[in-house]
Amino acid sequence: MRPMEEILEGWRRLGRIAGVTSCAAVLAAVQGDPALASYGFYVGKNLTEDGSVLLGGTGEEVSGHWLEIVPRRQHPEGATIEVGVTERATMPGELIEIPQVAETYKYITMNYSDYEGFPAPLTNGGMNEHQVAARDIWSPSRDELVEMTPEPQRGPQYSDLSRIAMERAKTAREAVEILGRLIDEYGYSTYGGNSHLFADPNEGWVFINFAGGKGLWVAERLGPDEVRVSYPGYIGEVPENYRENPDFMGSENLISFAVEQGWYDPDSGEPFNVHEVYGAQERPMKSGAKYFATEKIEEELREMAPVSVDEMMAMVRDPRIADDEAGYGQVAHLRSDIHPELAILWVAPTGSITAPFIPWHIGATHVPPEFGKHRYLYKDAASTFLNPDYQEQEAAQFAGRVFKRLMYYTCTRPELFLPEVTAALEAFEGSLRSEQPEVEETARVLFEADKPELARDYLTFYSNTKALDGLRLGLDLVAGIEARTKVLFGIRDPQGEEINSTGGETVNCLVGHDPDQPES
Repeated sequence: MRPMEEILEGWRRLGRIAGVTSCAAVLAAVQGDPALASYGFYVGKNLTEDGSVLLGGTGEEVSGHWLEIVPRRQHPEGATIEVGVTERATMPGELIEIPQVAETYKYITMNYSDYEGFPAPLTNGGMNEHQVAARDIWSPSRDELVEMTPEPQRGPQYSDLSRIAMERAKTAREAVEILGRLIDEYGYSTYGGNSHLFADPNEGWVFINFAGGKGLWVAERLGPDEVRVSYPGYIGEVPENYRENPDFMGSENLISFAVEQGWYDPDSGEPFNVHEVYGAQERPMKSGAKYFATEKIEEELREMAPVSVDEMMAMVRDPRIADDEAGYGQVAHLRSDIHPELAILWVAPTGSITAPFIPWHIGATHVPPEFGKHRYLYKDAASTFLNPDYQEQEAAQFAGRVFKRLMYYTCTRPELFLPEVTAALEAFEGSLRSEQPEVEETARVLFEADKPELARDYLTFYSNTKALDGLRLGLDLVAGIEARTKVLFGIRDPQGEEINSTGGETVNCLVGHDPDQPES
């Protein structure tokens, strides 16, 4: 993370590009309508410090979030899973049953409780035991497709697809193939268009599924020399022979349906551009949102090469992106030369602007109760009482709430508090990164000595211990900043009566601050 002065200078550069000066004007220049949507960053293995593939990003949902390690499971013959959406969704649908496979893989994920009325628990992906990592990212379809969507709609929705990819895919390419077949056979339930960003230690794939109920989907390969920022997810030109091209996949009707609708003329001599044909027509392909343009972040990542894990964390933590809408942060460190159970998913329990990334090895078996499911922001919590089965877990500190408190105090006066919070988080994470060679060597020796359970116990103990160390750091930071806030400024009384925000400005360490006018 850059110091606050450098962050503000980045604002000035962005403002000069957009021809404006204030933060509010920068926002208006690079952001369309405010969106609650995930984002993802992919950096190919030829552009990273250690030859790994890096996949970073966050989920942006107004709901409770909790970390979960889902074990490998066996399923009886004839087992099914329920997929789709209900009548409560913003675009109503009906749930259906589809066949389950005989075995599903272990994976680490952040679950959450609500998005667009879809049934919980929801997921944007995570990382599985084969080092397939996933980010789920918005990608709005053109209005005509949204209007074509049947009511009720049927088929797996974005979270179903994310979870199935984690359960069944051994490579990023296979994740796309599996999801494509599911949509071909069962259709797709949408909230208006969506995308996925998959990666493994060798490559990445962008997968877009469109609204409309027509089974339209397309995917593009990301190679070792490529960078991709999805916010929203996008794909540009696709060759006419995309179904035979190893760098592309798509539904059989991808081009023919557009021709039927008059949206594309194959005799025009113009290439088929996915975004121009099927994307939201009012939004440029690399428009970005919040406080940045997508192409500018892609340029920054290319200029940064070779990119390190800590630099990817800093990008995910960048205050132009990480705010109260960010439910969590993730960085998948995908390496081809390690024992499969040593793969690491770094996870921040809420918006990483004020929360530490904790390393979770795929060999770990469980998370501490402080990082599990709690009622803070959980769906329907305001109108129900606690299930007694959860009373001890609920009594434990909730990491998500602790670091939200830190965010709210810090982002009230970011010029004063953000640099010290960032420094503390980066120092903590730096210590964790420096420990990884010894941690991995210890676990590797145990695996090779045919003591896998002992290795998994060790990895579980390590990640749980460091997670609680991070929580204690957060509590200390909250206590210190809270004390100084009360002594120096007092706690400001709210001026309005409505505590909930339904749009517009949310808590952010840059919102409302003019980069050319330091706060007095």
